[in-house]
Amino acid sequence: MLDRRKVLAGVSTVALASLVSSKLWAATAIKPDDASALLVIDVQNCFLPGGSLAVKEGEQVVPVINKIAKSFANVVMTQDWHTPGHVSFASVHSGKKPFETIDLPYGKQVLWPDHCVQGTDGAALSKDLSIPQAELIIRKGFHKDVDSYSAFLEADGKTTTGLAAYLKSRKVKRVFVAGLATDFCVAWTALDARKAGFEVYVVEDACRGIDTQGSLAKAWADMAKAGVKRIQSGDIAATA
Repeated sequence: MLDRRKVLAGVSTVALASLVSSKLWAATAIKPDDASALLVIDVQNCFLPGGSLAVKEGEQVVPVINKIAKSFANVVMTQDWHTPGHVSFASVHSGKKPFETIDLPYGKQVLWPDHCVQGTDGAALSKDLSIPQAELIIRKGFHKDVDSYSAFLEADGKTTTGLAAYLKSRKVKRVFVAGLATDFCVAWTALDARKAGFEVYVVEDACRGIDTQGSLAKAWADMAKAGVKRIQSGDIAATA
């Protein structure tokens, strides 16, 4: 037979633990301020279901991003913006298939299906994004012979997009990165943001990865080594 006092004590313990946990979470929730910016990376039709380079579950990031964006006064969005016949397209290289790699003057390049070609519907941002306060759209990858994953630097590691200077001129000190795909454009953006001197958070549930040849695990390891903080959308304090 159950001891009623033990049951009640157990319930009280669980309730207390829940309350303490709630208070701890509330105390540690991150409240974005004027020195914070949300970077929404490449939430474009080509990377969503039906797109030429669809990221699995990519559409699931949209409502999460819309929700957390309400907490940010500073929001920057990016678009892959490739020329027709871009060097990163497998179709340009005879005998090559998507996801194979080649060596280019700036290093190893993953070859992709044709995607996000300038002016096409595939290059458009998702119509379901709702971030009216977004201040800037950075277009990248528009140089035909150089790919550009990062929102800060092209793949040659030298050509800048101007984003770091823009954020610093607005006195932004920490950036939160979300979007597609975790192991490529999100990770490269986060790593370059660290190199530029920003405190960096990647919102894991507001991202999805491609994960080709172990790329997702490597990306997280590289980001952790660089001091990028891995958080969830629930770690960001909601607006009142």
